[in-house]
Amino acid sequence: MCSDWQTSNLVFPVLDRHLQVRNRITWEREKGRGAKANWKNNTEDIWFCTLGDEYHFDVEAVKLKLKRRVMAPYRTDDGAPKDWEETGSGNFRLTHPSNLWSDITIPFWSMPENTNHPTQKPEKLIAKLLLASSRRGDFVFDPFLGSGTTAVVARKLGRRFCGIELNLEYCCLAAKRLARAGADPAIQGYSDGVFWERNSLRDQKARKGGETPASRHAGLFDE
Repeated sequence: MCSDWQTSNLVFPVLDRHLQVRNRITWEREKGRGAKANWKNNTEDIWFCTLGDEYHFDVEAVKLKLKRRVMAPYRTDDGAPKDWEETGSGNFRLTHPSNLWSDITIPFWSMPENTNHPTQKPEKLIAKLLLASSRRGDFVFDPFLGSGTTAVVARKLGRRFCGIELNLEYCCLAAKRLARAGADPAIQGYSDGVFWERNSLRDQKARKGGETPASRHAGLFDE
């Protein structure tokens, strides 16, 4: 469940009454409408809820890869890096995901996934949610599909899916994006099985010799 600051407090008691509320994720949209007499609104909340105490959460699938100076370069007894990676393009560390997401931006005009939908969610955002809370072959349902981001990401990650959208234009956009997902399963910001910090595309390509990864994590399932 995604909401802005105005609706988030209203949504919580309803969710708490019917579901088990596990966490609240806040993600930074980067862009936001400016205001002369107020703070710019550029965050949204995602409520992580489950039906009960038994649920699937794959933390290994949503770790974030950071390129930064390794402050504590621990090594194993045989000299190999411990919990970090030493490469020719720098040292990298995998970190557990938190409930504050600052590595995501809304789709810009230059991104292949961008459409004219006013509240389109980034594929990277949905990928985090699907990888954490579902397995390959699971069924994903989005009752407010919009321009199809949930369905597109589900197809790229090998999940079955169904979405509902009343606006014909957005349905056409979703169908076009789904067709393209079969030929290009890449998700910007997600490669080699991990999520990368923003503005790290050069590092990703350096690790792969210029190849666009993510193909080994993509799969096509009929919805």
